[in-house]
Amino acid sequence: MTIRVTSRNARFQQWEALLHNRTKRHRQGEFLVQGVRPITLAVEHGWTIRTLITDGRPRLSSWAGGIWESTTAEQVVMAPDLVAELGEKDEPSELLAVVEMPDDDLSRLDPTGLTVVFDRPTQPGNLGTLARSADAFGATGLVVTGHAADPYDPRSVRSSTGSLFALAVVRAPSHREVLSWAGAQPHTIRVVGTDETGTIDVRDADLTGPLIVVVGNETNGMTAAWREACDPLVAIAMVGSASSLNAATAGSIVLEEAFRQRQRWAAM
Repeated sequence: MTIRVTSRNARFQQWEALLHNRTKRHRQGEFLVQGVRPITLAVEHGWTIRTLITDGRPRLSSWAGGIWESTTAEQVVMAPDLVAELGEKDEPSELLAVVEMPDDDLSRLDPTGLTVVFDRPTQPGNLGTLARSADAFGATGLVVTGHAADPYDPRSVRSSTGSLFALAVVRAPSHREVLSWAGAQPHTIRVVGTDETGTIDVRDADLTGPLIVVVGNETNGMTAAWREACDPLVAIAMVGSASSLNAATAGSIVLEEAFRQRQRWAAM
């Protein structure tokens, strides 16, 4: 049965809260997603779509119509101005999706692959950008540790361009839980940190095999505990007047080098 919403009723206000209220997002266990690529990837990677929202236009595109017809999610037809408001755009989007958050369970991570840890990021855009790079360069998991930006913030989801859905995304209170998970595996998982004070050039570090790559906070870098846990601290060679790189940029460079090494190693 299709539900119709024509006013700012309780359901609309519930979804509106997902845009700006982190506490309500996590209490409800869901977040809003818009855009062809993000919604497509959420569906392809098996994320649970709780609700699909459209503006009641007479004809949907083949993409939107295909998702609308094949979904088992709740279907809502909403007044166009309200859809535009939820989509934070001047014009309504064809589809909006309310997506269920997965559990913050470290067992969802692949212990044989490459996991990225972003320690206490403050900017949702940086978090989404690093998720995009992690996906592009073959990482399988993204862990956000400490008091940090929310990976399900609309700004993070948008800047990831949907790559957030291609990763196992987990939030952890601190380094302890991640290191405990790594230590419980039957094989060694090395931990590599990215830091401007690193003594090993990233091109000289071994980034193959089961690996955790740690990227620190945009202002203060990694915590002392994460620094101590890292097998090496790697640095990125730079020239010019810049004293450091944006955290997501630095992480992306390290991930690209890891991808290059792992491709070469796999071909041997």
